[in-house]
Amino acid sequence: MVVATMAPWRHKAVPEANTLGILAFDAGKTMCSLISLYHSLSDEEITKLRTEVIKTKGVTYLNSQHECFLLNLAAAERLEELDTAADTVSRLGRKCSDPSLSQFDLVYADHKVGLIDLRKLGYSTRNTPKIISKMEKFVSSTRSLHSAMENMAELETSEKKRQHWKANNYNYGKHNFEHLNEQIGYHRKQVEHYKEVSLWNQSLDKTVGIMAKVICIVYARLCCVFGAYISNCNCYNDSNCCCLLEHRELYKKNNCLYEESLYKRVTRSGPIPKGSNNKTGVIRFLNHDVGEFDKPMSSGNNRVLRLAPPSTVGGAGLAARYAEVVLFAERCLRAPATVGEEAREAMYEMLPEGVRRKVGAKLRGRWRREEEEGEALAEGWRDAVEELLEWLLPVAHDTVQWRAERLMEKARFETRTTALLLQTLHYSDLEKTEAAIVEVLVGLSCIYRCERR
Repeated sequence: MVVATMAPWRHKAVPEANTLGILAFDAGKTMCSLISLYHSLSDEEITKLRTEVIKTKGVTYLNSQHECFLLNLAAAERLEELDTAADTVSRLGRKCSDPSLSQFDLVYADHKVGLIDLRKLGYSTRNTPKIISKMEKFVSSTRSLHSAMENMAELETSEKKRQHWKANNYNYGKHNFEHLNEQIGYHRKQVEHYKEVSLWNQSLDKTVGIMAKVICIVYARLCCVFGAYISNCNCYNDSNCCCLLEHRELYKKNNCLYEESLYKRVTRSGPIPKGSNNKTGVIRFLNHDVGEFDKPMSSGNNRVLRLAPPSTVGGAGLAARYAEVVLFAERCLRAPATVGEEAREAMYEMLPEGVRRKVGAKLRGRWRREEEEGEALAEGWRDAVEELLEWLLPVAHDTVQWRAERLMEKARFETRTTALLLQTLHYSDLEKTEAAIVEVLVGLSCIYRCERR
């Protein structure tokens, strides 16, 4: 079964009736996700994650200083993205004529419980980049088909309006009728062309087989890169491993993952001694159980997303709002002329009542000193706000980017590497984040008041 899954496109051609058709778009989006995942696990990207991303000031101050925690988080999110792709491939596979593909959920489950030697799945072998390149070409042509069909739908709507006008003897103009007919004819040919060269005309077995192999390769790579944090990896785990905890244990205490005694012994991310107790809060992510694989996963990263406790910005449901506030603050500082009083008031109303009270209390204290310090007060606050935004802005931008990639652009065919939740405000300590935002808003108010005067 496994061997058949690894190279199903070498089988004999299947009947044309078994082509993807409208399922091409579902398959194309899954291919995009797999391509993105594949590239996110390259040596370059993993080095960047370990040496740059998890060491940025916003991440270390607001989310965690502990590499083990952050790398666990990255492993969990990438694994869940792969599970979502595997769920789609499994669903498509049930329509395949190849028995090994129609039961891909069982093959994937065997990988996840450690029954298959992952060393046989080479991420960096010569053949894998060729498979990825083939997928990228399919995605490109399917993206073009999607766009052409959208244009065609708009023209067909115009055609219906034209027929209505003609039936009611409206004077639409002969030239316009001819031009519309030419456009419709051109786009119909375009749609037919892209159907021929895209996933639309590919066999279901061939397409599912390609994606099935890439899923297995990506899973093996995940175990290679994050093996210490994924259970049942049967080829890359060190003899020492992290304590095994359920996902729900992840955010017990975002700012204190280790017991003091353990933290003194651990200076780098990576395997934790087996003698460590689960109470330390060191996490190793669990694969889903075999039965759990069949549960719907269309909600994407919701399981990892939901784990943020109320003590975090995301757990309090404020990540998107606070990101917007930080970005608005940048605009107030860099281009104050573009921000009117109504916009300032609207931004202020976005803040929770507790934050508004803190801003008001701090400002009242500042106004009492205003007459003594004068312009120097504004200049000092400008420097302070600049310094705060220097590390707040990247996290806010990544929060917006993450949401755009996962929530608002699902219909698009994107293959670029996506941002991780650990880069966003979702996992940020709520108290620290609100304190920083209060300081920024107080500083902007001081600058605004002094400059207006």
